[in-house]
Amino acid sequence: MKMKLLMHTCCAPCSVYCVDSLRAENIEPTLFWYNPNIHPYIEYKTRRDCLKEYAKQIGVEILIKEEYGLDEFCQNVVSDIPNRCVNYCYPKRIGETARFAKDNGFDAFTTTLLVSPYQKHEELKKVCEQVADYYDIDFVYRDFRVGFREGQTKARELGLYMQKYCGCIFSEEERYKKQILRDMGQ
Repeated sequence: MKMKLLMHTCCAPCSVYCVDSLRAENIEPTLFWYNPNIHPYIEYKTRRDCLKEYAKQIGVEILIKEEYGLDEFCQNVVSDIPNRCVNYCYPKRIGETARFAKDNGFDAFTTTLLVSPYQKHEELKKVCEQVADYYDIDFVYRDFRVGFREGQTKARELGLYMQKYCGCIFSEEERYKKQILRDMGQ
């Protein structure tokens, strides 16, 4: 009996290696788009639409939960911006993925966030484990980071949209921080 796996997916480029490596294990994931942290809206839409096209190209099922949540996101992170990923973004997205998986007959869940060397990997893994316990569903852990460069190279070859920041407005600011300080004469 094949495992029914729901994979939270932040974007097409990050899904490339994850899908390929799971398929190599004879695990066919179902992609799950739920990313209310991605801002501004044009970035959210571009990433979502690219993922939809990629899923169609490789013949993988994708489920989309639309929630562009700038107001809610800001209200929940403004008091502790440096810890927003661990305290809000990971629990929000992973929690919804696990809940959806449990409610819709999946055996387990995972996330493409585990491929990025830019994420707080150990904290993310801990959040996934806690959420799995809370919803009584299996969490499939893979340290996908070993294939990050390979996946990014393949994504470029496929012409996928390659974003320049994690997704939230604060990560975009961090991307430009040195330039901003330079422009301000600091």
